[in-house]
Amino acid sequence: MRMKAAVLEEFGEPLVVQELELADPRPGEVLVRLVACGVCHTDLYTASGVDPSGYAPAVLGHEGAGVVERVGDGVASVAEGDHVVTLFSPQCGECVHCRDPRTNLCLAIREEQNRGHLPDGTVRLSRPDGEEIRHFMGTSTFAEYTVMPEIALAKIDPEAPLDAACLFACGLSTGIGAAMNTAGVEPGTTCVVFGAGMVGLGAVAGCRLQGAERIVCIDLSEDRLELARGQGATDVMTADGGTVERILEMTDGFGADYTFEATGNVEVMRQAVEAARMAWGLCTVAGVAGKGETLDVIPRWLITGRRIAGSSFGGVKGREGVPRLVDLYMQGRIDVEPFISHRITLDEVNRGFELMEAQDGIRSVIEL
Repeated sequence: MRMKAAVLEEFGEPLVVQELELADPRPGEVLVRLVACGVCHTDLYTASGVDPSGYAPAVLGHEGAGVVERVGDGVASVAEGDHVVTLFSPQCGECVHCRDPRTNLCLAIREEQNRGHLPDGTVRLSRPDGEEIRHFMGTSTFAEYTVMPEIALAKIDPEAPLDAACLFACGLSTGIGAAMNTAGVEPGTTCVVFGAGMVGLGAVAGCRLQGAERIVCIDLSEDRLELARGQGATDVMTADGGTVERILEMTDGFGADYTFEATGNVEVMRQAVEAARMAWGLCTVAGVAGKGETLDVIPRWLITGRRIAGSSFGGVKGREGVPRLVDLYMQGRIDVEPFISHRITLDEVNRGFELMEAQDGIRSVIEL
């Protein structure tokens, strides 16, 4: 079938919206008509050419939601008409990681996905002249349609608005899950979140859902800090050179039970470690640092009991966990609408990148 998609032709150049051919789904695959897609920093990171693992030409986009149009042979978990959220982090249910409750890092298709392929090592995208185009993160949701593995789709409540549900495909689940799954925040505790972007605001919401008594959010933007209050922050703080000292003052010199880093800045990561409580404080790193950057931590901060945990997609096992988070949204326990700053068309995808670079709002959502 022929459809429109936004193609990364050259690193550092605007995406080109054009017509491509999309082949039918093969066994174990699903054709999805996309309805909404968030514009995420990961897409921009790859488009810029900074990501050493990036490749072109490729159709970018991974924060998508849509409706199943057709299924390939052997597909059993979704059917035509189902509403789904796309998953860059799949869940096969069979590999050693999927069977282990301690991780969500499915191993089933990782190698081919990193090459821009579907699980069988081929692609479904091509130009009208036959030139192949690679998939991005196994999803390629900057398009009207996509073909994806069954194991990379989460079936959700059909009543959930897809423009809101798409945010659970990446940023929102990453933040909420960091608090609920990776850290396992306990009721009555004190939490500090560094960064009030999508992931940080999600972490604030996750801490609230877990029953934290005090939730402090730190950012450079007053507008974003106001959004943090709406997600459950009890205190907000404008970042400065004395951030750690101020947190220690707020916590009687002890530090926070849980800290979360959601900026990708290694200096902020260090601050998040130092702001964690002696003896049992846990720092969860959800931000992605640049290639080659290192985290400089004085060993005595760890010897005295502080811990550091990394979090990918918030520890969410996608096919099980994303539907549960969408259900919380439908119950009114997660307020998603404030995250949607701009609604744009596929033809305006590059404007979504520009808004992101200008730090204008939290998320631009492409409506298809």
